[in-house]
Amino acid sequence: MTIRSRRETITFKHPFHIRGIERELPAGAYEVVTDEEMIEGLSFASYRRVATMITVPAEGVRGAVEMLSIGSVDLADAQRIDASAND
Repeated sequence: MTIRSRRETITFKHPFHIRGIERELPAGAYEVVTDEEMIEGLSFASYRRVATMITVPAEGVRGAVEMLSIGSVDLADAQRIDASAND
């Protein structure tokens, strides 16, 4: 089984919530890591998402970060809400 990881930086303009994370996260740039596995047996390369994680400030420890598993749909919802929020 072949696994690949894709990293991207996502910026939120406003404080936000993501389902599964109990606290509000501050506005700013966040690294998101998506792991995908190759679907075997096809005549072309195709991958399916198996995990999505976001790096967030650790609670109670200044300067520390933690990587939390989130749903890709929950991340998309948070991005949509942030984009539609008034400045």
